[in-house]
Amino acid sequence: MAEDRLTGIVRGTVFRNEDNGYSVLSVTVDGEETMVVGVLPPLGEGERAVFYGGWVEHRDYGRQWKASGCEVEEPTSLTDIYNYLASGQIKGIRDATAELLVKTFREKTFDVLLDVQQLVKVKGIGKARAKMIAESFAEQYGQRRQMMFLQRCGVPPALAARIAKAYGSETEAVMRTNPYRIIDDVDKVGFLTADQIAIRMGLAPDSEHRMQYGIKYVLDEAAASAGHICLPVPELLSRASEVLRCSPDALERHLQALLIRRDLVLSEQEGRSYAYLSSMYYAEVETAMRLIKLQLTAPSEKDNSISDRIAAFERAHSITLSPQQKQAVSGAVEQGVFVITGGPGTGKTTIIQCILYLLGTDHKTILTAPTGRAAKRMAEATRHEAMTIHRTLVYDAQTGQFEHGEDDPLKCDCVIVDEMSMVDIFLIRSLLRALRDGTRLILVGDQDQLPSVGAGNVLKDILQSGVLPYCRLTGIYRQEEHSMIAINAHRINEGEMPILNRRDSDFFLDRQDGPVNAAKTVVRLCMERLPGFLGLKDGCRDIQVLSPMKKGPSGVIQMNKLLQQAYNPPAYGKPQIEFGELTFRKGDKVMHIHNDYQLHWVTEDGDDGDGVFNGDLGFIRDVDAESDELTVLFDDGRLVTYGRADLEELDLAYCTSVHKSQGSEFPVVVMPVIRGPHLLMTRNLLYTALTRARRFVVLVGTEDAIRTMVENDYVTTRYTGLCQRLKDQASPVPPPLEFEL
Repeated sequence: MAEDRLTGIVRGTVFRNEDNGYSVLSVTVDGEETMVVGVLPPLGEGERAVFYGGWVEHRDYGRQWKASGCEVEEPTSLTDIYNYLASGQIKGIRDATAELLVKTFREKTFDVLLDVQQLVKVKGIGKARAKMIAESFAEQYGQRRQMMFLQRCGVPPALAARIAKAYGSETEAVMRTNPYRIIDDVDKVGFLTADQIAIRMGLAPDSEHRMQYGIKYVLDEAAASAGHICLPVPELLSRASEVLRCSPDALERHLQALLIRRDLVLSEQEGRSYAYLSSMYYAEVETAMRLIKLQLTAPSEKDNSISDRIAAFERAHSITLSPQQKQAVSGAVEQGVFVITGGPGTGKTTIIQCILYLLGTDHKTILTAPTGRAAKRMAEATRHEAMTIHRTLVYDAQTGQFEHGEDDPLKCDCVIVDEMSMVDIFLIRSLLRALRDGTRLILVGDQDQLPSVGAGNVLKDILQSGVLPYCRLTGIYRQEEHSMIAINAHRINEGEMPILNRRDSDFFLDRQDGPVNAAKTVVRLCMERLPGFLGLKDGCRDIQVLSPMKKGPSGVIQMNKLLQQAYNPPAYGKPQIEFGELTFRKGDKVMHIHNDYQLHWVTEDGDDGDGVFNGDLGFIRDVDAESDELTVLFDDGRLVTYGRADLEELDLAYCTSVHKSQGSEFPVVVMPVIRGPHLLMTRNLLYTALTRARRFVVLVGTEDAIRTMVENDYVTTRYTGLCQRLKDQASPVPPPLEFEL
């Protein structure tokens, strides 16, 4: 659908953000002043422009034109030329100089602004000033020309501003030569966006750049959407041929070119060839190497006093550890690297407390976890400081690296990582880089949970390798008056139906047929029934709705619309921003959905830093609809401002997918359980959802749907090689101890 046009003369720039090009312009249209807002090139007073877009009604500023782009016509009348030059847009030119230039060159004034020899002929303009004028005009005119070129190629204004900023005067040359370069050089640009631009520019569908970036895109997408570290070569070529609409055979030579350039690496595993992006391959190799090295260099010796010291902990805390839990503690304090895995209620937190007690003040121990909520929960449970891995390593936005690494390792004797199932290959590699030889590493997690959102299957690969010592906890000890949440989680994990609706239980099924009824019931539970029944002070914070599916009447997207309407409906004076299919309002519950190491945050205590990460939850504190900015207060106290270009990082979070809930724990979990795709309605997805609840679970649906999930033990294969690399690296290492009853 074609956009409307508005033609007018620019009278001034009211506001301009040089970082993203967002502008507020005063424009004269048919003799009347109009405000034009949007991401636009720099425009000077007197310039005539055609703005694409449409009228909007701003709650504070009234009717204004929201522009999606523009075309600029150079001023033609002497008055408009003078106004443009006198506007201060060009360095070295003010009112008097503008008047002299127009009197001297008249309609040809713009033709000579780049010519130093012509400019020095004007009285009062010396060679240095003439050079300043020419350079300033060239910079401004060039930026505008590049923006116009990009917008003619169908590049959205916000992206056009970022591309022009990245390449400057070389923008057009770069884009005509290889538009796919923006994937590497401009943040948040993927292959599909670059491909659309390239097609509009007329690049050949079988061009070398398109084929090779397409192959890399398939590997990137496999990592982002399914967590694969690599792909079997035939599968890679098959997927790439679908994306690029060509035969797999046509991609062979491009695959070879990528291998020669080391953009990709081939690895043989169990008789099959796997293709890796180089970054993935070396992250996996380095992770295996560092884990084995740590196991060899960290203290690993039998402690004859361990039983007495555990007994002292039991007396001090009035608890009794099981033999299995004691073995886990012993392994953790006696081994260099040790893994503790088990489901809910198996005593993992108690074991961590005992380990801290045994290590005592003689050892500096760092507690860390992959998400803010997991770290907060770890700190509350152990009464020791705990931070996210990202904050532990301290990200430096200036260098794009973590401050702690090989050159500046963490100053500690032991690191305990909780929620290890969520840790991807790049995060574990970064943590390992920051550990000195001899540091003890204890990894704690539940291998039966869904794997990390990021690439890799680190915890499961470590356990399957059999190289590092571990303890698998099986007994349930945290039952809080026989909590059915923990009991049912274990039943489901064993393929048994959960016990439903037992009197005075914390685990219920609200029987509803069909997704529409289930969705309506979920809203009623959140808004009316559960807050009163459970005495919740803030149902929106304390109740988390999870859904197995993204689409459908009870999927994440629709549930968010229903819950937003219930919790935070539109109201007069309540600011909001439309972004694609989403509406963000002041007060909305939101989640950050990608790792963004550059995004700046501050706290009300004056602390600040960079980095907001996948799964971080918060609420929108402020919305500035005029500048398309909003501020989110995250659960850990960080305040982050999002410009329009950053809004793709946010999603509503009244309902989230089960994957996105990992690492978090909520007082109450409500989940619609209805028939759905076989690949989604799985046992470990249901298990993961239930283990997010601390106090209460309500499933909304039918027993048949629950039974379908319990009986479906399908686990999506993740292509990784860490298990094999650990075995290869560990060949000189003695067989590890395994603590398991």
